[in-house]
Amino acid sequence: MPVMKLLEIEMKNIAALLLVYLMVGQSAAADIENGEDLHFENCTGCHDETVYTRENRNVQSLERLGRQVRFCKDSLELTWFDEEVNDVIEFLNQNYYRF
Repeated sequence: MPVMKLLEIEMKNIAALLLVYLMVGQSAAADIENGEDLHFENCTGCHDETVYTRENRNVQSLERLGRQVRFCKDSLELTWFDEEVNDVIEFLNQNYYRF
């Protein structure tokens, strides 16, 4: 197998491991209660929980969930810190998505 192909495979493996590490780290550090409070205060004005439980929901991965929470945060011009975004992501993941 050519050296470049092996390097490409190794880089993909490293990227995958890094992604898993970041997701586990995010989960361990998240404050679920804070995420629930932030969600209730800021998200339920636009939609209820059916958006998370409907059969044809847009979010199909933890990465996509993160992008969606950040999109909503930016759309509402919320001044959340990254930790608060992670709290909401983890609250939604544990209560609705379970990725």
